[in-house]
Amino acid sequence: MAGDARRTRSEPHEHDEIMGQMFSYIYANLPDYPLYQDHRPPPALAASDRVDRISRLPREVRREIVSRLPVKDAARTAVLSRRWRTIWLSTPLVLIDAHLLPKAQGFPPTAANTPAVTAAVSTIFQAHPGPFSCVHLICSRMTSYRAQLARWLQLLATKGVQDLVLVNRALPREVAVPMPLPSTVFSITTLTRLYLGIWKLPGTADLRGASFPHLRELGILFVEMEPGDVDSLVARSPVLEILNILGCMKGLRLRLVSQTLRCVQICTSILENIAVVKAPCLERLILSEPCNRDRELCTRVRIGDAPKLHTFGYLEPRQVLEIRDTVIMPGIKATATSMLTSVKILSLNVRFGVRNDVKMLPTILRCFPELERLHIMSKRCDEPTGNLSLKFWEESGPLENVVSRIKVMSLREFTGEPGEVGFLEFIFQSARVLKTAIIVTANPDHTPFFKDLAFNKAMKSSRNMASESCQRCYAGSTGPKGGEVWNFKAGAEFSLPDPFSVFEVLTRF
Repeated sequence: MAGDARRTRSEPHEHDEIMGQMFSYIYANLPDYPLYQDHRPPPALAASDRVDRISRLPREVRREIVSRLPVKDAARTAVLSRRWRTIWLSTPLVLIDAHLLPKAQGFPPTAANTPAVTAAVSTIFQAHPGPFSCVHLICSRMTSYRAQLARWLQLLATKGVQDLVLVNRALPREVAVPMPLPSTVFSITTLTRLYLGIWKLPGTADLRGASFPHLRELGILFVEMEPGDVDSLVARSPVLEILNILGCMKGLRLRLVSQTLRCVQICTSILENIAVVKAPCLERLILSEPCNRDRELCTRVRIGDAPKLHTFGYLEPRQVLEIRDTVIMPGIKATATSMLTSVKILSLNVRFGVRNDVKMLPTILRCFPELERLHIMSKRCDEPTGNLSLKFWEESGPLENVVSRIKVMSLREFTGEPGEVGFLEFIFQSARVLKTAIIVTANPDHTPFFKDLAFNKAMKSSRNMASESCQRCYAGSTGPKGGEVWNFKAGAEFSLPDPFSVFEVLTRF
């Protein structure tokens, strides 16, 4: 994005807006840290007789308390009493550098307060003997602190960091040619979670020495890399379960071979092709908001050996879908080798104003015969080629999963265009076991349409319901055009049964 801004000679304030948007994407998709959101003690601990009962707690309990405090407050506990003096130094370090920012200025960091934060991080690393359980470094412009970064990584490797987030808060001119990530990162064998933001990976040759025997979660955000780099990292992570990629703009090509991967998420990236070659534990494959600017570039999605794949989205009809050795094309006859019977939850991005998109839908749906939950995101198109009505769906023939399997259906960004209404009528008139239908209109502040008219069309489409027990919910979006940006936290939360469910995700996050 920053590179595009420079090539088009955008104004400085536009550069700042682009960078702000990029960092907001990054920060929104970083993992949570193990600290109390409100570190003030609850009222029950403030005894009226002023007796210090907390200090009488067992040492392990006090260590647990300190481990949950922001680093400034944790270090300050040493002045409470003699019993607290060594607790912080004997507690695995949790360091979130954003907590070192001056409270008056708050987040995000600025060029003025970055030097103080960087110095404080260096001091804490030197003072604490380790181990380091969780370290999030997101405030420093690493390009200006290469020597400090090298020292930090040495200490992180020596003191056994487990959870590491390393984001380079670069300037706009530094994003197009990002700073190379020091290879020391790949020698930290104690890592269980690693998130990298705004770097350049050193290349496949240098990654051959990488070893992450305990790594379970890997996040790569706006990182420049060459083909094969991610494949190499996955191959060197024998217990990896979650792979998240955001903002890859060089044309991502993935060949996934992993015995342990459970969730793969790729968001806001130029995705050329992804081949799930052998992933026996893969449960979720989520491809959100591909940035294929070249209209001739169609993402190729190949599903080979993935017997546990349960949740799949956001699939687009214009993408090339290949199941095992069969390329899915309009009108193709579904066979045992061209179907994914394990998929129960499917999310699709559909341009109902594009005939080819809609014509592909029945074929795609037949590839998932055991589907129970269907989520549709209606996308706008610049040049509509016609809307296909209920008649098209009736002529396409019955869809067994729609008739007897699908229990939950949602349609988001609904505006009432004829193609959307025709699809709704088909679902309502065919789905005999449908329990819940959710229709969410677009935000009229961003998408021009008549909201009341759209609601009326949605309600009229359900006049002839095949399922008498279906509960219908109509709501309006207050989000941005095209829907909310995907959130990695929702996709990787396995306790959330359906990450595409509008209300389940909103309730949890």
